[in-house]
Amino acid sequence: MTVTTRREFLAGAAALGFASAWPFRASAAGSLTAAIYPGTWEEAYRGVLAPALKKSADIDVAFDSLFAVDQVAKVRAARGVPPFDCFVLDPGPAASAMQAGLFEPIDASKLTNAAKVPAGLITSHAVTCNAQVVGIAYNPKKFATPPKSWADLFKSPYVERLGLTGFQTTFGTVSIIEMAKVFGGSETNVEPVFAELKKAVEKAAAVAAPAAMPGLFQQGQIDVMYTNTNTVAILKGRGVSIEFVKPETGAITFQTTLHIVKGADNVANAYKYMDMAISAEVQGALQKQPYNMIPINKDVKLVETLDIKSVDELTKMVTHDWTKINPQRAAWIERFNKEITK
Repeated sequence: MTVTTRREFLAGAAALGFASAWPFRASAAGSLTAAIYPGTWEEAYRGVLAPALKKSADIDVAFDSLFAVDQVAKVRAARGVPPFDCFVLDPGPAASAMQAGLFEPIDASKLTNAAKVPAGLITSHAVTCNAQVVGIAYNPKKFATPPKSWADLFKSPYVERLGLTGFQTTFGTVSIIEMAKVFGGSETNVEPVFAELKKAVEKAAAVAAPAAMPGLFQQGQIDVMYTNTNTVAILKGRGVSIEFVKPETGAITFQTTLHIVKGADNVANAYKYMDMAISAEVQGALQKQPYNMIPINKDVKLVETLDIKSVDELTKMVTHDWTKINPQRAAWIERFNKEITK
């Protein structure tokens, strides 16, 4: 669902020459517009963050529900009339937006909770709001021993119960890159894994879109998949038999970040929104069921339903350089769809 925002109205009004008839100023205090991912993220931010911000600063949030690539495309198409004040992005789209100059610089001194965030998670143009951890998920009732490595996914008995998905998502892309590495590839060379994928697809339990994987696992149509801890926790909460495995080469982590849109009207309120997002109050609430988001505030005591024991573990996990991945990702998606999904 896409919410028609005040700014969209202003853009249309300006085009028709009567913007001055709009009764509120674009920089009116007490409001901002923030892009948000549809689904769990929107539910979480509407249910937890927005009420907390309203209570603490009397600021209303209008959410614009968009996936990351659509956020970037919308701002680029707006051409100087920012459709919202804040992005929420994964590293791939964030790198693209950064290269396109779509962010305002971040002044960390305006964030009262900045000191509660581990070093490196607030940068010149980004504020990390949550971390994601990616690895292997399996059904412990179906296997005597869990898969231990990315290579194990291509062997019996795991490959016959494996759910394959491609490069459309951040977790899918980084998982396949790590698979490529164990077969001699690299962050920018996934050629070796395509040879393995072509052999595996003949045996795999399913090849499907990323969003279909949790449902297939819950229905018992697959018993192994690569995914994030958030998905594992959600399925566990539904009573599904599922466990998370950190591969021998290490679990993958990436951060979801908030950014102020270049030319945003409500910059001061955007800082308050981001500050509330990284507060212990909001981070502590979002890590619980049904949201299961890994917090980045050091004051938050992690709940047992998450598959990490400390935020410091994130610094030891596998990360990726999206400025190198982005130029090749579209071709990888097309190739996976053509050669593997068919």
